[in-house]
Amino acid sequence: MTDQKKKIFVVDDDQMFSSLLSDYLGGKGEFVVSTFSTGEECLKHLDQGPDAVILDYYLDSNVPDAMNGLDILKLIHKAMPHLQVIMLSSQERYGVALQTIASGAVSYVIKDKDGAFEEIVGLLRAL
Repeated sequence: MTDQKKKIFVVDDDQMFSSLLSDYLGGKGEFVVSTFSTGEECLKHLDQGPDAVILDYYLDSNVPDAMNGLDILKLIHKAMPHLQVIMLSSQERYGVALQTIASGAVSYVIKDKDGAFEEIVGLLRAL
């Protein structure tokens, strides 16, 4: 086993959720986490070489014209086709989840579900 920590980007406009997830992942000792409140911010930092991106579906609550997670997902995959992206949303609609997977997300996690943080950790460990 390597001591190399995985570099994770968390992209979510909900600062409270983003902080909680970042602290949770950081506390595992396996991840170095950077947080961004917009997808545009995340895109500017892709040159830092993250191992995975956890990307919220809706990203416009603080910045009205911010791109949504699906648009950011497509841009991430255009820039870095092999970068693993886990979509995150409070949307439980099957069509939304299917759309993100079809666009290249490795998984779709429902934010408010019990065990969502552990599900994310499991997905990150499997990368």
